Amino acid sequence: MPPVFKALATIAVWVLFVVGLFALVTAFARLTGAGMGFSSSPELSLMYAYFGFGISGLFLSVLAMKLRKGLE
Repeated sequence: MPPVFKALATIAVWVLFVVGLFALVTAFARLTGAGMGFSSSPELSLMYAYFGFGISGLFLSVLAMKLRKGLE
């Protein structure tokens, strides 16, 4: 494989990892700011969306790294 594909895969992995981590940190910050989420406000569903997006971003970054290792 040409090295450009490995470089693009590495960039994709880092972007997915950083975005997933940022989403998790944002979800924890919103959860802490909302009084531990004991209300049924519309913001609670937004926090669940942040958690889901963060976890899926981290999972996809691990999957992309496995694929990148397969390119070698």
